[in-house]
Amino acid sequence: MSIAIVVPNISSRLSYVLDWLFGKQLQIEYEIFTKFPVDTSFQVVIHYGDDSKNTFRIPNAGLLFDNNIESQNINIGSWNNTPTLFASTEQNDTIPFDIFSAIFYLLSRYEEYLPFNPDKHNRYPATESILYKNNCLEQPVVDEWVFHFRKLLCEKGVVTKQNVFAFLPTYDIDIAWSYLHKGWIRNIGGYCRDFFRNKIALVKERTSVLSGHKKDPFDSFGFLELIHQQNQLHPIYFILASLDATDFDKNITPFQEDMRALIAQLSAANMIGIHPSYYTEANIVKAHQEKIVLEEIIGKQIIHARQHYIKLHLPDTYRQLIELGIELDYSMGYATHLGFRAGTSHRYSWYDLLHETATELTVIPFCFMDATAHYELKLNAVEAFDRLTAMQQRLQKINGTLITVFHNFSLGTDKDWEGWQEKYTLFLQSM
Repeated sequence: MSIAIVVPNISSRLSYVLDWLFGKQLQIEYEIFTKFPVDTSFQVVIHYGDDSKNTFRIPNAGLLFDNNIESQNINIGSWNNTPTLFASTEQNDTIPFDIFSAIFYLLSRYEEYLPFNPDKHNRYPATESILYKNNCLEQPVVDEWVFHFRKLLCEKGVVTKQNVFAFLPTYDIDIAWSYLHKGWIRNIGGYCRDFFRNKIALVKERTSVLSGHKKDPFDSFGFLELIHQQNQLHPIYFILASLDATDFDKNITPFQEDMRALIAQLSAANMIGIHPSYYTEANIVKAHQEKIVLEEIIGKQIIHARQHYIKLHLPDTYRQLIELGIELDYSMGYATHLGFRAGTSHRYSWYDLLHETATELTVIPFCFMDATAHYELKLNAVEAFDRLTAMQQRLQKINGTLITVFHNFSLGTDKDWEGWQEKYTLFLQSM
């Protein structure tokens, strides 16, 4: 046994954090004690909240032994140039903040259970988050804490297992085609809209595509297949399989022959997940119907999901996904801002804070979405990929996991996304 951790109590919150930190990230054996162990064979004995001198001490802010959910008085500090939460002023502390409480606060999304003013899509605003307010949203602070914690343990002779940098590209298929396969009613409507807005170039483009003289500008599927093969990548495609068209669900119905063929084509060599439509948040029956249709098309069980519009409302959304049989969710990021919503790039089990228990649902965070960079932040291709590259380089230094979200329409030939396909190609080649 390598590590002994002396704690004042044992709680569900504490066990959750220790399992993720020591069991999943550091991958070392540890044992918890409520009093100093008699056994002296441990390489390191960590005292959590103990005021003893000359020991490995981590301050205890009390969060992990609470059963309430209430606003926290969080002191901000710094450790190895990384911002910290629950900072301590005690000189005898080995680590100058309660790293266990800080990890729990971010991974559990504790702040999202507190009162907040939702945005127009009823989402938790990134601007309410403590990471945004401290200008470190695009910094994987939890992963950096783990990285420095690992170095500290290694200096004391503890051998840990090192993570390896990984990259996973993911795609949301919200609108498979701009013009094709939408039927004559929708195309006539499109002609009228573009004509009366004096967008004659779009009228001509629609005509060229529908007549077969030009490729649909949103069709990047052949490009993606080729570039994945060239770079030995294994992406996940999240399919919007809404059975009804709404202002927020504009994809072609999965009952349409060409859409079914595309889904089947993508599933032949790639992982497929569901992109639950906009209004499924309040309608689990609708979500279940979409999942059944998608599973019927691909002939496989769907266990991956990402919420359309990143409509993630805790704990309801995750409880619904569990009920639907989803095992891995990829919604942990913001639709309006780039960065690390939970402070980490690594997967973790969702902790149901209201039930005070760890669940079987695995949360997979993303840090970059093309639509966020383009529509919300108004970045051009060069600016967007500069921001992405900066996060990539941070993650490579600490052996994190980079997960990106792109859409087929951003990587096609649509004039609104000029330069994005070229920059994406270069980005993948540089990995």
